[in-house]
Amino acid sequence: MEKNKDQAVIMSENNNNNKAHQDPNPRFASEGCSVLLDVNDGDRLVFARLSGGAVLKIGNKNYSLKPLIGAPFGSLFQVETGEDLSRILPVKKALIANSKTFDQKFQLSQEKYKLKKQKKYAPKLLLRRPFARSICEAYFKKYPNRIGFLRVDALSLLLTMANVTAYSDVLVVDMVGGLVTGAVAERLGGTGYVCNTYKGNSPPSVEMVRMFNFTDKVIERIVQSSINELSSAKTVSPEENNHQEGVHPSTSDMVEDTAVTAEARVVVDDVVLESKIVKAPKAGAKASKEAIEMWKENGFSSLIMAAQDQDPWALANDVLPLLSYSAPFAIYHQYLQPLATCMHNLQQGKMAINLQITEPWLREYQVLPSRTHPHMQMSSFGGYVLSGIRISTT
Repeated sequence: MEKNKDQAVIMSENNNNNKAHQDPNPRFASEGCSVLLDVNDGDRLVFARLSGGAVLKIGNKNYSLKPLIGAPFGSLFQVETGEDLSRILPVKKALIANSKTFDQKFQLSQEKYKLKKQKKYAPKLLLRRPFARSICEAYFKKYPNRIGFLRVDALSLLLTMANVTAYSDVLVVDMVGGLVTGAVAERLGGTGYVCNTYKGNSPPSVEMVRMFNFTDKVIERIVQSSINELSSAKTVSPEENNHQEGVHPSTSDMVEDTAVTAEARVVVDDVVLESKIVKAPKAGAKASKEAIEMWKENGFSSLIMAAQDQDPWALANDVLPLLSYSAPFAIYHQYLQPLATCMHNLQQGKMAINLQITEPWLREYQVLPSRTHPHMQMSSFGGYVLSGIRISTT
């Protein structure tokens, strides 16, 4: 009896250790997680995956990222550029002393000169946690074309107009690298589903989802299915179910299958835990037949579209019937005319009500003593969002 009790204690400790290993504290940077490195107050933004051998190049030298492992997000580091940290201040003083025109500069010019030398000889590194806002801002600053010039205020407007809340089943047409998919999954928090749909046979890439550091529970709620599969879903007969039960499923099938009933969820969860030893579930697994049948019968609770290279009306005409009645939708596009055409066709077909096109507006300010004013360089516009509510056409 005592032996069984000891074994139970050991098994409980092992389960706790495994859980702690699988779900690290999101407030601290752990090995293998993605981080956003902010060098010199936004002068340079770098996404990196922490490991013992990861390095970051600043100037002409490479610096190990191993000291960042275990540090809380928001930590500020000062990088040494070949000099001892204790000698950085004297070096800066020497550089100022060698400047013949430093004393002749105005106070603002002197501060700019000091800041310039500090960035060169003692750069600062801020450890930031990747989430929807920081990822969107970083990509909009570095590679805006990769996210369809989707600004952070337009992204937040999409989530609001589509009424993305917990336990929602959100249909997403994401052709901006997975940014919208990750933002929806982040707001759902492991509840409901986010289904990324697409035309044709090959789904678009959602690689940005990896940067969010989602747990397995959240990743399993991110699925994908083509528009044809969602439109032509058929009910599986009992004979086919019996035939499928007799076939031993592969590991990937066990991870992808999602049960509908509570009893089946317990079985699937046990299978997933065993399969994690071999292969962890990936974001964007194929939606199970049960989930597709459920969406075919009940419809999705909301829709978000962000497809820069596609015609909004052609896509909306295909995916709007997949929504439940009274479900909200939000469509993003960089230009106004494609959304105006889509809005006109929706009105003519009496497919939606409360249609409106919104242009988000954002202005950043510099806030300093006696120097508060809008930034001299900023984005002029952040695209347009068409929103509405689906209704029955009969």
